[in-house]
Amino acid sequence: MPTRRNGASASSSKDPSSKYNGSNPQRPARQQTSLRTPFLPTSLEALLLAIYPSTLLLGSLFSLLDPSARAAPYSTLSQSHPPDLAPSYFAQKRNFFNVFFVKIGWFWTTVAFFIFLFMHPSTGPSKSLVLTPRRVQAALRWGILTLWWMVITQWFFGPPLIDRGFRLTGGQCELLSSPEGRAEMGDARKLVTHAACKAVGGKWFGGHDISGHVFLLVLGSGFLWMEILPVILRHAGLREERLVAGRKAGVTSAAVETQSVGDVGDAEQERDGSGGVNAPLVVAGLSWWMLLMTAAYFHTWFEKFTGLMVAFLGIFTVYFLPRAIPAMRAIIGMPGV
Repeated sequence: MPTRRNGASASSSKDPSSKYNGSNPQRPARQQTSLRTPFLPTSLEALLLAIYPSTLLLGSLFSLLDPSARAAPYSTLSQSHPPDLAPSYFAQKRNFFNVFFVKIGWFWTTVAFFIFLFMHPSTGPSKSLVLTPRRVQAALRWGILTLWWMVITQWFFGPPLIDRGFRLTGGQCELLSSPEGRAEMGDARKLVTHAACKAVGGKWFGGHDISGHVFLLVLGSGFLWMEILPVILRHAGLREERLVAGRKAGVTSAAVETQSVGDVGDAEQERDGSGGVNAPLVVAGLSWWMLLMTAAYFHTWFEKFTGLMVAFLGIFTVYFLPRAIPAMRAIIGMPGV
C-alpha cells in the first residue's frame, strides 16, 4: 500500500496538468477548459462588452421617453436635432466634447494608450522608453486597430468603407439629387466622400449611414479596457480565465503562456501598479458618456447597431481570434501575457 501511494504521488507530480488543479486555483484544469472555447469572453470581458449595447439601448430609450427629446424636431439629413431647437447641450453637434474629444477620438485613445504602455511596469520598466516584447506586441495590437479605424472612417483606396457602404445602399450627396445639381458637380463628384460632400455645402441623403461616432467610441474605449484590465486586476483567477488553443492540441488557460516580467520585477509592479492607468480610465469614461449622448440624440437604431458591430469586429479580431490561432498569438500576443 505505501508503494502504491508513493507511485500515485510520483505519477501526480509528473502529470503536467496537475499543477493547474487543487492547490493552485489560479490555473484551471485541462479537463475543465476542454469544455470551453477560446473564442468566448471571460465573465469579466462579457460584462465589459455588454456595457456597450446596454448603453445604446439606454440612450435610445431615453430619447423615446424624455418629453423634450421626443418633442424636438430631428433632421434625417444631418442625423441630429437643429442646433437652435436641440433638447440638450449634448444634442448639439458643436458642443465642446463632440468637437474636441469625439471628432479626434482616436488621437486621445492613442495618447492614453502610450502613456499606459510606457508608464505601467507590467509592460516593461516604468517611465522608460525601453522596447520590451510586451510593448512591441501591444504596439502591434494598437497598429492593427488603428488600421481598422482608418479603413472604416478615413481611407480605403479612396473613400472609407463607411462612405462606400452609404453609396452602395443608395446614398448620395444632396446636391446630386436634382439634374441641376448633377450637371453642376459633374461626373467626378458623384463619388464624393462625406467630407468632400460637406466641403461643397452638400449633405448625405438616402442610404445607410453607419454611426461613425458609435464605431469610434466603442472601438477606442474597448481597446483601452482590453489592454488595461488584465494587467491591473489583482485577482489572478479573474485575469487568467482566458483560454487559448495550445500550440500542439487542446485548450488551456492563458496562464501557461504568461511571460515573466523580469524586465521590471514583481516588486516594482506591486509598488507602482497603478502607473499610467489614469489616462486610459479618463478617456474610456468620457467615451462611455459620449456614447450615451450619441445614443440619445444622434442616428437611428440600426445605424447605431451597425456602428457597434463594426467596432466589435475589430475588437474580436485583435483580442479573441489570436486565442484560437497560436501563430497569430505569437506575433501580437495577449495583454498581460
